[in-house]
Amino acid sequence: MTTARWDIKAVRAAFPALAITDDGKPRLYLDAPGGSQVPARVIERVSEVMLRSCANEGGIFRTSLDSDRIMAEAHAAAATFLGAQWDEIVFGYNSTSLIFHFSRMIARDWRPGDEIVLTRMDHDGNIGPWLIAAEERGVTIRWLDFDSETFEYRYETLEELIGPRTRLVACNHASNIFGTVNDIARIVAAGKAVGAVTMVDAVQSAPHLPIDVTALGCDLLACSAYKFFGPHTGVMFVAAALRDRLTPLKVRPASMDMPWRHTPGTPSFEAQAGTQTAIEHIAWLGEHCAGVGAQASLRTRIVAGLEAATAYEARLMDRFLAGATAVPGLTLYGIASRNRLHARVPTFSFRLANRSPQEIAVALAGQNIFGWAGDFYAHEASGQLGLREKGGVARLGLSHYTTAEEVDQAVEAVARLAA
Repeated sequence: MTTARWDIKAVRAAFPALAITDDGKPRLYLDAPGGSQVPARVIERVSEVMLRSCANEGGIFRTSLDSDRIMAEAHAAAATFLGAQWDEIVFGYNSTSLIFHFSRMIARDWRPGDEIVLTRMDHDGNIGPWLIAAEERGVTIRWLDFDSETFEYRYETLEELIGPRTRLVACNHASNIFGTVNDIARIVAAGKAVGAVTMVDAVQSAPHLPIDVTALGCDLLACSAYKFFGPHTGVMFVAAALRDRLTPLKVRPASMDMPWRHTPGTPSFEAQAGTQTAIEHIAWLGEHCAGVGAQASLRTRIVAGLEAATAYEARLMDRFLAGATAVPGLTLYGIASRNRLHARVPTFSFRLANRSPQEIAVALAGQNIFGWAGDFYAHEASGQLGLREKGGVARLGLSHYTTAEEVDQAVEAVARLAA
């Protein structure tokens, strides 16, 4: 592999939304943890499918045959993206709805006295469905806590939390409020050792880090394409061994074969095509910004693209932390050490001593800087830190299309608010 320079101009040129101005004022998109911007190729692909191939699958006419092909290619691309096989992929509306869908099947055999392990750091999309299922089945819930100073899980408690009655262990790869990258391989291994089903929420990690479900060994992993530069749809990896022993939630005429076996109704073929194209954008990063040849495998180009993006984003994170930690009255909720950038994704949550998170978001929006305020469905995490009843936190997130100048602009704007 040759080494290439991160070409931020070419990267930004791929995203037409980055060129939009409002009353002559550029938009500064720091809302990526809630949803990324979309490359032109994705927009064009979705439009093309809806124009030229708008039909349900399973027919013998041209547009329906196109839908068959689109679905097959999208499943193959998503599988490559996650290190899976094509018939281990299920598309749905989003990650939360997919987790709800699979929770109904997985909990079917739970009995009173069984236990499940959830975490205090997860998005509620990977907690709420399991809480409901546990209540219905009379199952005990045990919690993996995090350290409120390090913002990392208390891994030393895994041995006491996970035992012979554990039926499920659900965790997140990266926190959507703290940005922490968690040691999910360790958590998954602890769950697998007792025969528990293991579920990983990778919504926040998928835009930033290569994922290999085969290496992780998890049974389920969810991510959302609209967080990794695609349209609004969710992707679920379901390991073949688990897939085949679940009783599908499906209408009777639906096929028992994959990919229809666990698909919750007719899918959005245009969203599947857009997801495939978003993955191709990441592969293009591998070619253009990491020097990988176009003839290399899709997986090789994807991994190279994400690794190059991670290296670029690390420089942005260092710049943000250097500026933000110098702002008087700013409290950062997440790993602040500039020597541990590998332990987080570029999601930053903070509070100011003199302004509420909502006031911060409104003031930044007035400068066309787009950020979030609240708890972002990190219900347990915000509650554990006493933040939920205080309006949560302000949150800014960086992406591989963010510039160093935009980071400086955001930090300066926050510093003015703090003053």
